[in-house]
Amino acid sequence: MKINATEIRVGMILEYKNDLWEVLKTNHVKPGKGGAFAQVEMKSLIKNTKLNERFRSSESIEKASLEEEKYNFLYSDDNDFYFMNPTSFEQINLNKDMVGDKGKMLTENLEVTINFHNEKPLSILLPNQLNCIIETTDAAIKGQTVSSSYKPAVLKNGLSIQVPPFIESGDTIIVDTRTMEYVKKI
Repeated sequence: MKINATEIRVGMILEYKNDLWEVLKTNHVKPGKGGAFAQVEMKSLIKNTKLNERFRSSESIEKASLEEEKYNFLYSDDNDFYFMNPTSFEQINLNKDMVGDKGKMLTENLEVTINFHNEKPLSILLPNQLNCIIETTDAAIKGQTVSSSYKPAVLKNGLSIQVPPFIESGDTIIVDTRTMEYVKKI
């Protein structure tokens, strides 16, 4: 399916240069002189390489046709993550390299979406927001302006994120899984 370069969003899978690419970052630029363009950072799902590409706004790009299926996370071992289809009870396993840092956010029975291309699993999509518990956090520094100051915190799953100064160890927060950023305290 062809899409306009201005419609490229983070997380999309594109067919480009005989490969499948996941969009990591996108920046739409309209300079004062010349035509608008989209600066896109992509990662190859097959070769595991990165590419920065500039597409003119008038260009059309091929969006990969993917089948999405819901799966529940079961468990992980040294090399793989295991998932089960809740309707057919079919189990599949995905390599830890394919899942990446998203694997740290997986909890038992978490419903995820797995994208398939030609019946081969390509990528995993987590729910947009997940509840996480703060393991440890630094003390807030007095005198900092509240609006822009954040402090480092480590979640129970081992991920490090930035949180506002009022968050303490043991608090439950919501994390945006697309950006791995703090959303709000529960």
